[in-house]
Amino acid sequence: MIKKILSIIVFTLLISPSLCYNSTLASVRQGSYEAKLAGLEQFIERGMADWEIPGMAVSIVKDDEIIFARGFGVKKLGGNDPVDEHTLFGIASVTKAMVGTAIGILVEEGKLNWDDRVRDHLEWFELSDTWVSDNVTIRDLLSHQVGIGRMTGNRLIFMPYRDPRTIMEHLKHQPFEATFRSRSVYSNVMYMVAGMVIEEVSGKSWDLFIEERLMKPVGMTRSNASFTKLEKSENVAWPHQEIDGKVQTIPRRSFDNVGPAGAVNASAYEAAGWMKLNLGTAGEYKGARIIDERIMRQVAQPQQNHSLRDPYRDQLTSYGLGWGLNHYEGYRTVQHSGAIDGMNTTLVLIPELELGIFITANLFNNFRSAFVNHVMDIFMGIEREFDWHDHYYERHLHSKKAALERRQEVHDSRVKGTDHSLPLDEYTGSYFDKVYDDVEVKMGSNGKLELHFWGDGKSIADLEHWHYDTFRASWRNPAMREKFVIFDLDQNGNVHRLNVNFTLRPSVLQAGIYPANFYRIVSYEKTDR
Repeated sequence: MIKKILSIIVFTLLISPSLCYNSTLASVRQGSYEAKLAGLEQFIERGMADWEIPGMAVSIVKDDEIIFARGFGVKKLGGNDPVDEHTLFGIASVTKAMVGTAIGILVEEGKLNWDDRVRDHLEWFELSDTWVSDNVTIRDLLSHQVGIGRMTGNRLIFMPYRDPRTIMEHLKHQPFEATFRSRSVYSNVMYMVAGMVIEEVSGKSWDLFIEERLMKPVGMTRSNASFTKLEKSENVAWPHQEIDGKVQTIPRRSFDNVGPAGAVNASAYEAAGWMKLNLGTAGEYKGARIIDERIMRQVAQPQQNHSLRDPYRDQLTSYGLGWGLNHYEGYRTVQHSGAIDGMNTTLVLIPELELGIFITANLFNNFRSAFVNHVMDIFMGIEREFDWHDHYYERHLHSKKAALERRQEVHDSRVKGTDHSLPLDEYTGSYFDKVYDDVEVKMGSNGKLELHFWGDGKSIADLEHWHYDTFRASWRNPAMREKFVIFDLDQNGNVHRLNVNFTLRPSVLQAGIYPANFYRIVSYEKTDR
């Protein structure tokens, strides 16, 4: 059904180009790059149809000009409101490079240094290791070298209605995933801390600082850095997710309490201004100096290297201060991707070619990688015997099939005919963990158990008996999907612990929240025995 809808939309856009890009952009496309970009729209439309993407927007910058900026599809499935180059999308972790650059502005002004200890600015900063707490620097925060892993992101928003200081009070009990500075451990909450440093040093909220000092100077006047502001905006894409084999709309969720990790909302057209700032003479926009070029170079400077499959042949990959640093066919690339509920974005810069590529969609997909590689090949003059879209789509289908088979194995292992050990009301009560705080098990009006996390009235999951004392919890927000929880009984046969399996990253989201190779089992102790 969705492919038919997309076909109608595509036909409408082809006969009505004014719906997709303004006349200025149209005239640019008719210039020297028209031949190079011939067939690009068809490439996009084919990818959207196969991946069943409701809406997408792209922009390409070359030699300080926007040579392509256009929207495709619709903002919300079932509607006919088209995406254009000004439609706002949540660009998630693409935000991180902006945060690193914002810190750079404060460095340029002499208000802090990259290697300042976090405690120089946030005296209360505390992790589970006293020495590490005293030695973590701003550089460590931005380059993912602290060793604290994911607390939030993907399906779970950690304490979504509590403020960052409250989150930090719990984070100080979180064990380290890796030894301090031993390797990269991607961490959204450490970027939350970086945002708190910006606020402490500048006297402004991190989002207002970025909007005023970084976004508006490069023409990002409709873009913003807050879910709350997005709600008040016009021309905004709606998130979607494939659930049980069907693409559907899902609710928006706020990530504002960890906003510096991924709360910027931008359009393809305005994202081009951000790319321009980072290309050519970095730090300049339309001939005006916005940020010192030395600061821009520092943000894109390798801070640590990633592991290589073959250290003798593979090119080095690394991470800067908010940028992923890599190579493609001998060219250096500066890039970052991002994913939040129903939104997926990739931004890639090839400084040597003064080329920037931005693609964003309102459905999780990996067509983005195919598009970026396809465009890079165009400008590098590379002809291949295979099609990038087919390459990534076939890999996706293979991975999805394997994930669905593993998911079925979980279902097949369910022991039928078993019952829970106790009457359901004996599982109710309050449970607590030092890191993940409180959860209450309640009896619902339908006679089934419910999980209520953090007392916010919204983070609720309904329990269905699976087998023995294991239940499957289905979040009421369908974007969060489901998880397994297990009740433990003590030697007297009473419930004393609740184990919750939090999926931090599923194997293939389209297949479901499980199977997953990246998860955390949290054991909540019963507090009202």
